[in-house]
Amino acid sequence: YQRRVREAVVSTQSTGIIKFLLTFALNFVFKSYFGNPLFNLKMVKGDRAVWKAKYFVKIGQLLDEYPRIFIVGADNVRSKQMQQIRHSLRGIAEILMGKNTMMTKAIRAHLPNNPALEKILPYIKGNVGLVFSKEDPVLVRDKLLENKVAAPARAGAIAPVNVIVEAQNTGMGPEKTNFFQALNISTKIAKGAIEIVSNVHLLSIGDKVGASEATLLQMLGVKPFSYGLIVENIYDNGAVFSPEILDITDDQLIAKFQLGIANVAAVSLDIGYCTQASVPHSIINGFKNVVAVAVEAEIDFPQADAIKAYLADPSAFAVEAAPAAAGVEETKEEEAAEESEAEESDDDMGFSLSINFLTPHMSLDLFYI
Repeated sequence: YQRRVREAVVSTQSTGIIKFLLTFALNFVFKSYFGNPLFNLKMVKGDRAVWKAKYFVKIGQLLDEYPRIFIVGADNVRSKQMQQIRHSLRGIAEILMGKNTMMTKAIRAHLPNNPALEKILPYIKGNVGLVFSKEDPVLVRDKLLENKVAAPARAGAIAPVNVIVEAQNTGMGPEKTNFFQALNISTKIAKGAIEIVSNVHLLSIGDKVGASEATLLQMLGVKPFSYGLIVENIYDNGAVFSPEILDITDDQLIAKFQLGIANVAAVSLDIGYCTQASVPHSIINGFKNVVAVAVEAEIDFPQADAIKAYLADPSAFAVEAAPAAAGVEETKEEEAAEESEAEESDDDMGFSLSINFLTPHMSLDLFYI
């Protein structure tokens, strides 16, 4: 009889409090009449000590295996949504949730193997979890963002985004006018329904959602919030950084690098200290001096011949440039663009060592220091 009752209780589909109360009641009856309880209620997840030991072993294995750890906030994430996130990250990352004290203790125990993990400890606070991965951080971040779920604004919640109610016909009857007036929302009656006249900034980031705001958004069928695992910080091979770093593109890095090289070259030229960045500029400046001396002292060498020819008869170069100026408008625009690029190059590096750089409008004082 006891075996049959036990099988019936185990196979029941009751969940939560119903299952617990049923188990507690059967335990009380069997202990009263038979002297032994039917179930051991202390065995929630097996032996607690064994469960903790397995948890520490698991987090130790994850810390050894994965070089990247995402510290994610899990506020307002429900169990069904967590299952969907785990499913989408299968083969890409592993999610580990738990009490902050247990995660901190497990990481401290692993510090002798990897002292850099101590950098994670200050960020394990609040309702957070750990996501372990070997893949590209951008891929993991995008996967987490894809699994956000829209949610209504509940009274007492903190608004994570600005909430703006757009001007619209609500479809509600005139009897609801007082409700909108209490929220200082301008309305009018159009076709027997309340119409919001203009956009209304209802909530700002960090505001606490009141009962009236929550009711209004529910009546309008608006779900302004979206919840999911939010990446707060990323640990990658000993370095901890914010997720905004992942938005930096290669073009931005190249632009910053070029700006740095330009600054180094400018400082080097100003203080007279030679560096790899300033060498091209120093060579060009030296060539300018050589050409200037050659022109004044009437010294001939091949690289200065074109400049001397230009100084002797500038009109000859103007005549050669005339046929190109007589072309169609589109051709003139293309030549102007190319000419502009050439001038910018001259400003940066000085004269080229070839003789094709001359143009009719060049100023003579470019040849002198």
